Amino acid sequence: IAAAVDIWARGPAALPPPRQPRTPVLPVEGERNVLITSALPYVNNVPHLGNIIGCVLSADTFARYCRLRNWNTLFVCGTDEYGTATETRALEEGLSPQELCDRYHAVHADVYTWFCISFDHFGRTTTPQQTRIAQDIFQRLLARGFLLQDTMEQLRCESCRRYLADRFVEGTCPFCGYAEARGDQCDKCGKLINAVELKNPQCKLCRGTPVVTPTQHLFLDLPKLEGQLEAWLERTWAAGDWTANARHITRTWLRDGLKPRCITRDLTWGTPVPLDGFRDKVFYVWFDAPIGYLSITANYTDQWERWWKNPQQ
Repeated sequence: IAAAVDIWARGPAALPPPRQPRTPVLPVEGERNVLITSALPYVNNVPHLGNIIGCVLSADTFARYCRLRNWNTLFVCGTDEYGTATETRALEEGLSPQELCDRYHAVHADVYTWFCISFDHFGRTTTPQQTRIAQDIFQRLLARGFLLQDTMEQLRCESCRRYLADRFVEGTCPFCGYAEARGDQCDKCGKLINAVELKNPQCKLCRGTPVVTPTQHLFLDLPKLEGQLEAWLERTWAAGDWTANARHITRTWLRDGLKPRCITRDLTWGTPVPLDGFRDKVFYVWFDAPIGYLSITANYTDQWERWWKNPQQ
């Protein structure tokens, strides 16, 4: 506080010279290096004030603060473009998923430019880098025995002749009775749902009644990781950096025991699964989308690993 008062009294001349911008921004030995991301906005709609206020503006404020402190700062973001919400919107607008993503990515970029959001790079998840990194992480999980195969019952619409991803199904929530629950989550009670558990399910495309059909999928073997995860959580919780809400939700998941989590879907719009017997499937967006932070950085600089695999700096 005394130092701040002293500099304030001496005026702008007492400030250190501003950092000269480098392109690309890379970690510097011996300096404070700050990597900032904000939640990737979903591409299937025009962004609204909630998108700005909820994540982008606060991240931008922090990025500006870090730069004023002369910290070496990289701020990246981009549009999240895979998943069934994109397919649904593309069908509504009579476009291919790629055409829809191209249209709305440009809209998002223009809006954030208008708001003067200070991204160093604003990218997207439908890129060759996303495919390469996601498939590499998948292959590493496979080689280390953290994946398993299992049969999953999935709703299939015979009229549309396709398996229905979670968001292509609507019905009554089996937990609270809400009549407009999606096939992945109930927006009223917040519980995660397996689409086959819905009562009175309907195909969102044709309003027909889908039938339960078995299909092979790949799962992330989360129970195998539970012990390591708990030990890591205890260490990080002790550091005091987690909010009470985040701790509560995580403890609830661990209390109930982690379950294997499906990471593939019977779709065509997504990152292809590079494994024989599953090449007609894509990665589930909840496996794929978080990798977007890495791939967007990789599209900014081919030295992206200096940011993401560099805990000492």
